[in-house]
Amino acid sequence: MLNTTKRAPIVIIGAGLGGLAAACTLSARGHEVIVCEANDWTGGKAAEHNQDGFRFDMGPTILTLPSVLRRIIAESGLRMEDRLDLRRLDPQWRCFFDEGQSLDLVEDIALMSEELEKRKPGDGAGYEDLLRVSERLHDISRRFVFWKSVGGLRDTMNIGETFVPKTLRDVLALRMHSTLGQEIRKRITNPQAVQVFDHFTQYVGSNPLQAPAVLTGIAHMQVDEGIWYPIGGTRAVPVALRKIAKENGVVFRSNCRIKRILHDAKRVHGVETQSGETIAASAVVSNMDSVRTMYELIDRKAAPKAFRQFRRQWKSREPACSGVVLYLGLNKAYEHLAHHNFVFSRDAEEEFDAIYHQGRPAPDPTCYLAAPARTEPQTAPEGGEALYVLVHTPYLRPGQDWTEMFPGYRQVILDKLKKAGGMPDIEERIVAEHHLTPMDIHTRYSPQAGAIYGLASHGKLSGGFKPANRSDDIAGLYMAGGSAHPGPGMPMALMSGWIAADCLDTDSPAPIAPSGAASRSAAG
Repeated sequence: MLNTTKRAPIVIIGAGLGGLAAACTLSARGHEVIVCEANDWTGGKAAEHNQDGFRFDMGPTILTLPSVLRRIIAESGLRMEDRLDLRRLDPQWRCFFDEGQSLDLVEDIALMSEELEKRKPGDGAGYEDLLRVSERLHDISRRFVFWKSVGGLRDTMNIGETFVPKTLRDVLALRMHSTLGQEIRKRITNPQAVQVFDHFTQYVGSNPLQAPAVLTGIAHMQVDEGIWYPIGGTRAVPVALRKIAKENGVVFRSNCRIKRILHDAKRVHGVETQSGETIAASAVVSNMDSVRTMYELIDRKAAPKAFRQFRRQWKSREPACSGVVLYLGLNKAYEHLAHHNFVFSRDAEEEFDAIYHQGRPAPDPTCYLAAPARTEPQTAPEGGEALYVLVHTPYLRPGQDWTEMFPGYRQVILDKLKKAGGMPDIEERIVAEHHLTPMDIHTRYSPQAGAIYGLASHGKLSGGFKPANRSDDIAGLYMAGGSAHPGPGMPMALMSGWIAADCLDTDSPAPIAPSGAASRSAAG
């Protein structure tokens, strides 16, 4: 006989990518779910800005590992291809420098190797070796880190298997003595090519010279499954997930900011909204920044052990970087741009030192550009371009007033695009403009100190880890989003939501069998 005892719904705090993935997964498995979103849109940073006929993705613009999205949508018995129109992009990036020719990062390993070898003898073989190492690290990540709640090295290993020779080889392959930057520099000697591969850490907002070697696996992830663009922009992903969740019966409450999570020393039992309403909950998935969740939504007096443990593990980790984003509507597109582009700084070490050590904007920054009109012309009026420009900056520091700093730094960015990006007349082409500063990002999305990517991935051992998706100290509390395991970037944030949902469902399965949209999964 089925247990039909009514229990409180699951409350998800935040409708970012992680929260939406959790909502889709839990509802597909028969759980009653309420999503409380502080803003009037869903998708978190994957939002959209429309101005004068231009359409901009406001946050993430690069979609990798579509298999993650496919798995989440399949929970509801659906095919990703029926819900999203994805276009594979090659070249993946086009790279520009102060001097010399541009360099395309292409999928084909042989072609990429050949081009690197032309520019610097030995780099072709070095690139192929880098990808071999990357593939091994990607495989280890799949087996020990992905699709499970991990908050540290001990969570990745089965104690009974740790000293098995194969496992020991895997541990040694993690290169815990090294960083991503060191692994690149061992194999690639052309400084411009080094910059190209250093920027795999763009997904985690960290310094490649401090990021753990295990993140070298990102290179294989990108070559293996490619880079994709959803028609409709990356905004199409949260739109599709919300639609699936609603079909599964999920309730969305917009403009519903959560003031605190209600709990005792052992278990969650609800949330309180900013307006004072209490919502009972059998479990809570927080898609809010994990540090701010523990510091602002949890009552440290009611659960002192949970608070002390979290602070002990994560207090030494700094936030990742923030950024300045320019949304530039151009009346005429630049034909030499690819969909994704980097205009690199003159000196990578100078740039990293400024951002990550001195805590100030780089004097000569690297600019990432998305120019989507060559893939989807509808993003701009005919002949124009909805140009997205992102420059990484430090997270918010005391005494930095971005209201005063922005005009000058905007000019630094535009001057860089003129000089190295082949856009000497860019200011004359701008007919619409919007921007976000680190303070705007902090206010709009509520991350810690305006950090776009959660905690920085710094440290040869600990840098690869983020707060776990399941709380060991407060039953019924789960974490999702780019600031929780496995980290930032679209596929990782989506995976974090699935992991949180899967942990919750394992700990407390739905009291009744799935029905409606969820039953399609069983039928399929």
